[in-house]
Amino acid sequence: MVVTNACSPDPRVIRHAKWLVQEGHEVTVHAFDRQIQFQKSELIDGVRIMRYHLGKTPYGGLINTALGLRNFVRQVQRGLANEPPEIVYCHDADTLEIGCRMKKNHKIPFVFDMHDLHHTWILMPAPNSLLRRIISKRLEKRMLHRIKSAKCIITSSGRLDENGVHSGFREYLAEKGHLSTVIENRPVIEHAVTEKANTPWCIGYLGRVREVEPFEKLLQSVLSMEVESRPCIRIAGDGIASERVRRLFENAQQEHGIQCQISGQFDSKRFTELIQEIDVMFAMYRPERGNIMQGAIPVKMFDAAAWGVPSVVNSNCLMSEIAEKENIGTGVGWSDTVGLTQALIDLKSKSVQLNTGSERERLKFVEALTAVL
Repeated sequence: MVVTNACSPDPRVIRHAKWLVQEGHEVTVHAFDRQIQFQKSELIDGVRIMRYHLGKTPYGGLINTALGLRNFVRQVQRGLANEPPEIVYCHDADTLEIGCRMKKNHKIPFVFDMHDLHHTWILMPAPNSLLRRIISKRLEKRMLHRIKSAKCIITSSGRLDENGVHSGFREYLAEKGHLSTVIENRPVIEHAVTEKANTPWCIGYLGRVREVEPFEKLLQSVLSMEVESRPCIRIAGDGIASERVRRLFENAQQEHGIQCQISGQFDSKRFTELIQEIDVMFAMYRPERGNIMQGAIPVKMFDAAAWGVPSVVNSNCLMSEIAEKENIGTGVGWSDTVGLTQALIDLKSKSVQLNTGSERERLKFVEALTAVL
């Protein structure tokens, strides 16, 4: 398996790797530790993780990011050529070059797992940038050309059923002429949901902090509430916008007395502690970037629901359709500050239950990969 983050851990990557190990396969994850923060070699539930330390590489940049990724790709290609695996599993489009090269030079098949619309990520810092839009289109074209060589395509979302309203990544791929199997990012359901007892009530965001605008929306909503009924804010995670978000809420603490606690990256053990601190998960994203409106389903919505915590998500998309159908969250329009405020208040005392977890997805995953393996 190849992934361009540090896999520290990446829940989807580790989950799929563990499923393969359970089926009797040996799995090594080649991961790019861009900030050189984690140990080079680690074993997690039978999955070997090899992290590449190649100098610090930023997320979301142009030249420096591209150069760092190219170096990582070359290093992995060299290592796999020396010890060829039976199959290469490519997580997201920025690893496809490795799969294509191994197939061409060594006749090794590859699987493509499309977590997200990778070509939209370059738009995140500046969605209206003409240069970034041009690069995004080129990245999309290159991805669609490369996946023609994939033995199997896995993706993370799809229309719920024939009566479903919103399309997902499966439908995006189908429009481009590619069949895929949907494996949603659902966690194992094993948690006992306890009654909420947080005082004051707490809104949380646990995950990568990639953009400031959603947090500006959240802060605006919190400030619109009566002072005595305002929640505290709990943010945990790293990302390209983490420092700007930290400054945003530090200023809000000083100027408006907003209670806020912010911390960095966390592991799965720490997540189980963090999730019990919050009453509502905030999971809204800028629609201009495209991937949310085209079917992205952030894992935090499912992870929160597994612990009884409801989420506020973008409306009019697949994510909100799932949230409202399964009664694990509420969709709100991006520009609807009043609606966001009301949704947060309505959900603060609500406990939810995730009825469908990872076992359904595991069975689909094993069936899809049986022919390949």
